[in-house]
Amino acid sequence: MNSSKKPLIALVDDDRNILMSMEELLKKEDFNIHTFSDGHSALNSFFKHPPDIAVIDIKMPRMDGYELFKKIRNKLAIPVIFLTSKDKEVDRLKGLMHGADNYVTKGGNLTIQILIETIKNTLKTIQTISNRNEKSQIIVYDDLRLDVERQECEWKERLLQDPLTTTEFKIIHELVVRPGIVKTRERLMDIAYKDEIDVDDRTIDSHVKRIRKKFKKLDPEFNSIHTLYGSGYQWK
Repeated sequence: MNSSKKPLIALVDDDRNILMSMEELLKKEDFNIHTFSDGHSALNSFFKHPPDIAVIDIKMPRMDGYELFKKIRNKLAIPVIFLTSKDKEVDRLKGLMHGADNYVTKGGNLTIQILIETIKNTLKTIQTISNRNEKSQIIVYDDLRLDVERQECEWKERLLQDPLTTTEFKIIHELVVRPGIVKTRERLMDIAYKDEIDVDDRTIDSHVKRIRKKFKKLDPEFNSIHTLYGSGYQWK
């Protein structure tokens, strides 16, 4: 998450009255808000414009919160906060077992205040982890190991036969510090080229193509860089 921009919070609830009241109060906290009254429309938007946090009601028709959460996690690693019924302890347990980052109980005057503080605490945690990864000289994620100081890249404990260029290394680094988060071409261009203005966004596609080729030369089964057409790339 870019700390200079307002965090984007997605609210998903089939109760429009609840959506409107939450949206109004959260905007006062200097958040950008996107609201959705069903899981399908939310999912389509998330893949194009991933929010910083998704707040999802569990009990929704057609696609409930659990199903929506599962589909989100198949492609995105955004934090998810579940909204649960006031007297449903089983919802809370099930939500946490599914891997949700937190839950807030609906009902009562304190609900929105608790939700606001939960969102703020979650954002702080995300930023702390992101800052730690960006400053780390050695980044290890599953089979990948990046030595930032030496600009060396290992895959499955073997150095790439064709070393990454400086630009390619910057792209890989940006994808891996927040794995699962979609990085737009514009963001990757900012990282790779800084203030250069005569760079076509399709240049990033060419870099990613070469990066994949270098990894596949070492491991033909490599498929960790995922393309979200019309949006950008993510490290799965």
